[in-house]
Amino acid sequence: MTFRKIAGALIVVLIGIPVLFGVTWAVGLVRASLSPEFLVDLPQAIIADIPRTADEIFRAVQDENIVADPETRAWFRAAAKTGTSPKDLLEKTGILAWMKGELSDSLRKLGEVLRGEAPVQQITIDMRPLKQALLHPEMDRFLEATLANLPPCNERDLKIWQDRASGFWRGDLPACRPDSVAAKDIFFRERKLAVDRMDDSTQVLEGIEPFPLHRFGFSKSMTLLSYLLFLFPALIILIGVLIANRSGAGRLRWSGISVLTGSLPVLVLAFGIKKFFLWGLHGGMFTWRSPWAHDIDAVVLDKLSWIPSRFFDAFFSPVIGVAAFVATAGIVLIALSYSSRPAVKAPTN
Repeated sequence: MTFRKIAGALIVVLIGIPVLFGVTWAVGLVRASLSPEFLVDLPQAIIADIPRTADEIFRAVQDENIVADPETRAWFRAAAKTGTSPKDLLEKTGILAWMKGELSDSLRKLGEVLRGEAPVQQITIDMRPLKQALLHPEMDRFLEATLANLPPCNERDLKIWQDRASGFWRGDLPACRPDSVAAKDIFFRERKLAVDRMDDSTQVLEGIEPFPLHRFGFSKSMTLLSYLLFLFPALIILIGVLIANRSGAGRLRWSGISVLTGSLPVLVLAFGIKKFFLWGLHGGMFTWRSPWAHDIDAVVLDKLSWIPSRFFDAFFSPVIGVAAFVATAGIVLIALSYSSRPAVKAPTN
């Protein structure tokens, strides 16, 4: 009897519980990474909040209590004097329309494919409207107005501008107004080079072969298939429990304790990792800056910290949900073990 219990316990502890731990993690991660909510709905929500965040960054960089570098503040204050906010610029140039139109439509189509609401197909994002928006005349006017609001250059700063025009300088440009023709040539030339390096289109789903079914709920199907992985640790735990126990109550109790032991660490670990990263992104250790980092880098990271926060929340929440469900199943099995104990007969006189 002792040998049976030891053998069953070893099977459960050395194989069943570790496998259940790994499968719980795997199912949670599959559910997170393939869910339309994570791949589609979340990016669309982020796109909607980008203009507001751009305006917040624009205002924060002009504050000397936040950004110590006077050159950086001078550039952004000159841009602010144009009367055009980043949100206005995004709207006037068509960048915001592209984000809410072409980009959001492509993400919507991806969601429909993943949910099985549309046939499996190649999804391509047309980048040409974005390239045209970056070369929009409104962008030219904004750059010219920003330069006009800067003070004239001294000899040293003018030399830096001239070196940049000649291709000998790749550092930050001083916040001053050189010859307008030379300045515009530098900005427009470098902007055009950056736009020319962009592809005309990018594929969200590529290499898609014709699928035998007209529609296929890829996300739901893969999630359901991943749940079948639980059969493997369940079978191992069942074998160990059957070897170690003969009573029904004991088998239920052992099963419940094993399931709880394999899933509870996943729940605690996933919750802890999620909270750790969220803490780091909102004033914790990830806000430490290197001595060579620029003030504006810290401002941008701070104002955009809500984006990775949402991703971490959306990515780890399914893992927490799966682990909580499995742990609850373990608790139910333990409770059933006590309710299934045979009633003790009262002694007869």
